Amino acid sequence: MTEWNDPIPPTIEWCGDFVRMIDQRRLPGELVFLDARSVDELCDAIATLAVRGAPALGVAGVMGVALAVRRGDDVRAAAASIEATRPTAVNLARGARRALASADPVALAARIAAEDIERNRRLGAHGAALLPPAARVLTHCNAGALACAGFGTALGVIRSADVAHVWVDETRPVLQGARLTAWELQRLGIAATVIPDVLAGSLLAEGSVDCVVVGADRIAANGDVANKVGTYPLAVLARHHGVPFYVAAPTSTIDDDCPTGADIPIEHRDPAEVAEIAGHHLIPAGMEVENRAFDVTPAALVTALITEDGVK
Repeated sequence: MTEWNDPIPPTIEWCGDFVRMIDQRRLPGELVFLDARSVDELCDAIATLAVRGAPALGVAGVMGVALAVRRGDDVRAAAASIEATRPTAVNLARGARRALASADPVALAARIAAEDIERNRRLGAHGAALLPPAARVLTHCNAGALACAGFGTALGVIRSADVAHVWVDETRPVLQGARLTAWELQRLGIAATVIPDVLAGSLLAEGSVDCVVVGADRIAANGDVANKVGTYPLAVLARHHGVPFYVAAPTSTIDDDCPTGADIPIEHRDPAEVAEIAGHHLIPAGMEVENRAFDVTPAALVTALITEDGVK
């Protein structure tokens, strides 16, 4: 483990022969750490959103293969199991494949988190230059330290800039904005307000938002962006109201083998995420539910893509 100087603890760490993660299912109520000592345990943590966010999943992919090496498991079978847990975020598969190709996956696991944090700090600095002084920023889902090994992408930009206020979409149905982004901003001491997703258009219309900054789970070769469902209508609203719409993501999220957004696989999740809250049914029994985890925003609606290498 490395020395840590951040108000938000490490999201995911390699601990020599197991992986330690913040259990994001328990936030904001309590900060609890989860240890995965096998590939199956790590896959379950990924599938159930104990760990989530494209960069963090890339780190998890590397660490999962390292776990298999440590345990003497079939590393290729382990990598395949890891990749199958969540199909939309390209970083997960890339992390697992990078570890497979490494001469020493365990050594790679030991340094991968630090690499991710350094990339995010560079990304944040590039993005901060785009924001006006005392910016009022709207963000969707969670693209902060919890979505990475640390520091964050969209929130990395926000914490690097002169920001007066952040509007935080609640991000139905799993509430990553209300539960996770709000928790991070509170720890960082950045003024923020959680809003229902449906309020974003009114805030843009009244001039209360200077820019929108979101993350990404996969970016196609033509610049189309897959991100948490609800991102696409937010981009349409931003364009209509003349507000810049920025996507902050590391270059590892760009998939040159995926020609357009239409080629990005979209994860469908458990209908219960929509139909229930804390075990209480919200809709009539037997009613069908469509629960797509992501949508695709056309490149034409993206004002700029912010990466660790600069602004595109």
